[in-house]
Amino acid sequence: MFHINENFTKLPGSYLFAEIARRVKEYQTSNPGVDLIRLGIGDVTKPLVPAVIKAMHEAVEEMGHQDTFRGYGPDYGYDFLVNAILKNDYESRGIHLAYDEIFVSDGAKCDVGNIQELFSEDTIIAVTDPVYPVYVDSNAMAGRAGQYINGKWDRLVYLPCNAENGFVPELPAQPVDVLYLCYPNNPTGTVLNYAQLKKIVDWAIQNHVLIIFDAAYKAYVTSEYIPLSIYEIEGADQIAIECNSFSKTAGFTGTRCAYTVVPHAVKGATKSGKMVELNAMWKRRMSTKFNGVSYPVQRGAAAVYSDEGKIQIRNVIAEYMQNSKIIREGLEEIGYTVYGGKDAPYIWMKVPDGQDSWTFFDHLLKDANVIGTPGSGFGPSGEGYFRLTAFNTLEATIEAVERIRKNG
Repeated sequence: MFHINENFTKLPGSYLFAEIARRVKEYQTSNPGVDLIRLGIGDVTKPLVPAVIKAMHEAVEEMGHQDTFRGYGPDYGYDFLVNAILKNDYESRGIHLAYDEIFVSDGAKCDVGNIQELFSEDTIIAVTDPVYPVYVDSNAMAGRAGQYINGKWDRLVYLPCNAENGFVPELPAQPVDVLYLCYPNNPTGTVLNYAQLKKIVDWAIQNHVLIIFDAAYKAYVTSEYIPLSIYEIEGADQIAIECNSFSKTAGFTGTRCAYTVVPHAVKGATKSGKMVELNAMWKRRMSTKFNGVSYPVQRGAAAVYSDEGKIQIRNVIAEYMQNSKIIREGLEEIGYTVYGGKDAPYIWMKVPDGQDSWTFFDHLLKDANVIGTPGSGFGPSGEGYFRLTAFNTLEATIEAVERIRKNG
């Protein structure tokens, strides 16, 4: 008889955003025609910029001619995109990486979820709390999280990030093997400065800890002295894998393109003590399980780095960050305590006294017709908080704040 992976049966309920979708659908069914404003899931609403569309149209046209048609592409990304990434995202900041340390993929979510395939079964995982659910759930599915008891996995090491510690995680008090970091942070919208990130990197080097650094929101940083890549910290290329995405940077949520950096210097040990490059392992994993991102999409991603593309995307990000400012300042005027939203498209707010985060979700949904994300869905330390996103139109954002003012 076929036996299942029983780790799936240990997962609590449904995936966070699937549960949100279920509740919203149930409410809409009972209230047909209701005008909902969605500030919950981090999905962009603005179209791809003209430079990207132009590049994709040209690439599609190439695919229709015998002399320019392309079949399977390079396993790890076309030269034109990899070189653009190296030049614009790294060399421009004084970071020097090898060509074959860049891996183009179809999403940072996929990469941060799949990277755990490189870990041994007994790897001890540490996560900041609250945390993007994929880091936790992917390791739970692989059996590393243990049992889910009273809202926590008993084999995971949680590093609380809350108002009391300025949303900066304390270093683990016990031995761990892997630490997941996301900065600018999803869901809190907060950032780490150079000194704060350096402290973590130095600790990881001293303790031989692998860092998985999710930099999907780096394009939204406006403050000075905030690192946009973990490799800006000396020594990070020895212990860190970095995941990046075009989804929030350039509106590729429905187009799908991202990249992950795995430096050759990042190594892990076998049971016998032999050191192995994770770069070689990731190459093997990618070539076996992935056939690459389509040529037109990669052409579109490369156009992000063109002169016109940079200007157009900078303008789009500025519009989203204007939404963020409207939400942040509007909520503060109402009397809510608000965090984040200055260097990230996420606003992290405290829920009113006497309500838990799901109760507040239902309240905003039914009374204000505004959809957000309950903090408890991001981990134990997320309870008592609520996330709103800046990914809507200016008009909808203004209206959402006004609805919360009247009904929140």
